[in-house]
Amino acid sequence: MRPKALNDMGYTEQYLQSELAVQGVEVSVLVNCLVQDASRLGASDLHIEPWENAIAVRARVNGVLIEVVHLPLELLDKISMRFKVMANLVTYQAGLPQDGTAIGGAELDGVQLRVSIFPTTRGEKIVVRLFDPRDRRFELSELGFEDSTLQGLMRVLKRTSGLLLFTGPTGSGKTSTMYSALCHVMQRDGSSVSISTVEDPVEFNLPMVSQTQVNPAQEFTYAVALKSIMRQDPQVIMVGEIRDAETAAIAVQAGLTGHLVISTIHSGVSAGAFTRLINMEIEPFMLASSVLGVMGLRLVRRVCDHCAQRYEPPPSQLKVVPEELVSRAEFRRGAGCEQCNQTGFSGRLPVSELLVVDEPFREAVLKKVPTSALEEIAIQQGLRTLWQSGLARAIAGQTTLEEVIRVLAADLL
Repeated sequence: MRPKALNDMGYTEQYLQSELAVQGVEVSVLVNCLVQDASRLGASDLHIEPWENAIAVRARVNGVLIEVVHLPLELLDKISMRFKVMANLVTYQAGLPQDGTAIGGAELDGVQLRVSIFPTTRGEKIVVRLFDPRDRRFELSELGFEDSTLQGLMRVLKRTSGLLLFTGPTGSGKTSTMYSALCHVMQRDGSSVSISTVEDPVEFNLPMVSQTQVNPAQEFTYAVALKSIMRQDPQVIMVGEIRDAETAAIAVQAGLTGHLVISTIHSGVSAGAFTRLINMEIEPFMLASSVLGVMGLRLVRRVCDHCAQRYEPPPSQLKVVPEELVSRAEFRRGAGCEQCNQTGFSGRLPVSELLVVDEPFREAVLKKVPTSALEEIAIQQGLRTLWQSGLARAIAGQTTLEEVIRVLAADLL
């Protein structure tokens, strides 16, 4: 039997030690233990990957992979089979990628799983995205944005037409922010507003929102879905991602014709979103008229309050901090404790830049000026860059300077 109490070890190690031999392991219980360990750690993803001599089980906690346990390689096929059964995948197929979803029972506290299985030379690699139903509140005020950024975002959401775009790498908080924005609109306007989304995939079911999932295998793409949604009389439309020129053109047109469109686009910095859309052959005059704002997002790990202590960063890191800020900085880092699993970090904080389009910026877009020039104009108009926001977090002791440099290194180049 698996011990119910959680001691120093995780559920998985407790269960394995309770078995006399690997052959006696009940795979369904083992898989539950793996998911429980990931959930207990607050992980967003669980990686189960065959290495040379063992199965490496790792969890992505606060954006960083940590090792949970190593398992014998002979268990790989059984673990893969179990996840396939849970996610209603083809159990006899081992040479092709498969994706599916599953909802854990009472023993997993109803945690939702998005299962991805991918063939490798050593066997199938399994990555499971975890969605905890106990953490489904989407409140803009609880996301951790600075007051100025939060107020600016709320002002943009008051507009009834135009595009609001979010940029950032995978796992930077874009979806959570967009969901929170939709919930803010619902709380403000109630049942008087019609909201529709097109996503790939739908990650959470939102009340009072018509959500649609694209299906490229049946040619139900973002562009096809958007064309149909325009006939559904929506006031607010969320598009999971602007990936191609056709989707971009429809989204811009929707923003120009009385719809508030919220979406994401891949771009290093906020100003780069305009260059990206121009490269998709969207006319600059249409962008200048339709785009309300662009928010760049990153996530940095928060210093654990239970073990935080003052420290002096090494000179190699301090050289990126302006001298006038060093004297008043309160650099902190976590020593490591039980509360943070000896990592020194607990949770994550957003680092953001909100570019609100104004008249000088519109004129620059019309002239097709380069991204660097657009960014400089935005800074002159009051934009607080990602690097400035991250540095402010480190100076206030909310995260470490090393963490800011790690996450925003590309923005320093």
